Amino acid sequence: MTSASVREATAAAAAKPRRVDAVTLLTWYTFLLMAIPGPLVFAPLGGAGSPATIFAVLLFCFYLATCLHPALAPPRGPQPLRRAAVAFGSSILATYISANRHALPAMALNGIDRGLIMISGWLGVLLLAADDIDRMERLETLIRRIIIGATAMAILAEIQFFTGLNAVQYIVIPGLTSQQPLTDLSTRDALFRPSATASSPIELAAVLAVCLPLAVHRARYVPLGLRLRRWIQVAIIGVGLPLTLSRTGVVALAAASLVLLPTWSRRDRRIAYLVASLAAVAMWAVVPGLAGTFKSLFTQVGSDSSSLSRTDAFSSALPFIAQHPWLGQGFDTFFPQIYFFTDDQYLHALIETGVIGVLTLLALFATGWITAASARRAASDQQLRDLVQSLAAAIAAAAAAFATVDAFSFSIISGVVFMLLGCVGAVWRLTRSPASIGVAEH
Repeated sequence: MTSASVREATAAAAAKPRRVDAVTLLTWYTFLLMAIPGPLVFAPLGGAGSPATIFAVLLFCFYLATCLHPALAPPRGPQPLRRAAVAFGSSILATYISANRHALPAMALNGIDRGLIMISGWLGVLLLAADDIDRMERLETLIRRIIIGATAMAILAEIQFFTGLNAVQYIVIPGLTSQQPLTDLSTRDALFRPSATASSPIELAAVLAVCLPLAVHRARYVPLGLRLRRWIQVAIIGVGLPLTLSRTGVVALAAASLVLLPTWSRRDRRIAYLVASLAAVAMWAVVPGLAGTFKSLFTQVGSDSSSLSRTDAFSSALPFIAQHPWLGQGFDTFFPQIYFFTDDQYLHALIETGVIGVLTLLALFATGWITAASARRAASDQQLRDLVQSLAAAIAAAAAAFATVDAFSFSIISGVVFMLLGCVGAVWRLTRSPASIGVAEH
């Protein structure tokens, strides 16, 4: 089905009385997620008290309410991402029950309760996007707003990099307190490492790498009058990514490129290689130490402290895994400040949620990938096919980034990934027959 026919099939639905619009709700979530610094929370709720997390839990409750009262939402047909999300959520719930069979220290008990709240919010975001986005136009609107958020984060990061000023530490929002000290920017080889509103430069790198393929898609398919604006967004995100001085961003971007570039024409690939080369030269000229820093990041793998801590984490994790191999010790109970940093979400999940939890997490990514591939086959319109492939590239970038950062410890990258997985579910549903679009009752 072409994107034009999808829009025509859903045009009549737009004129009918509307229920609560999922994209509007997800837009508010995106704003709370990206605009408010990650460490700021409502103190009584601790780590689960960020405005974005609280709003996401409300979205989860709203989604459950629509399941009980179908008049609040469109009819929901088959949805692969829903099944994968339910399986993942069930594994976390099983872990929660297993951990509570025996007495837990107060800190672990608080952590496992907090983890269940956070997972509920992320699943609410995924399910709302996958099942309740009713038109392709609205899906594109949500993606546009996510890219605007990523662009704003990249602009702030670039200001931080070149000025060394962490203006985020001066942000005061009534009712919110910081759960960790907001300090000056960290450095690497005398270069500032920006984090924008994220909790760390690594999280920022992952967010920008996941959003970049979608920004590129929007710039490639755009009316002439908007072309410059959208390519400027791509440039801002693309420049902000290396300024984080993070291997995670490079690994994630490489994964996205391997998925996306082979589907482009030879001409477009050559242009991409040329632009990337010119951008690298320009970055080297503007920031002479940047190239040397990146070279050392990869040539010293296995000998620098960062990579050594990652490899040492595997041997250190074995005793914890052996204690609870199947269901783990409990989600959000393995505190790096007490034990050690894994810097690997899959290893971290193996400790906290066991083999079953890791398998359902991998199944969630695999379902996103397979669902995107199915949607791409169903779309004959090139623009729509490229959108689906860009979503697949974003999911690939996220899956790669999860291997180099304990992503569930960071709210922004986790929230963005679950929302984009939901977008994959939405585009799969919207590229099927008009009868399965799920808006006939609007």
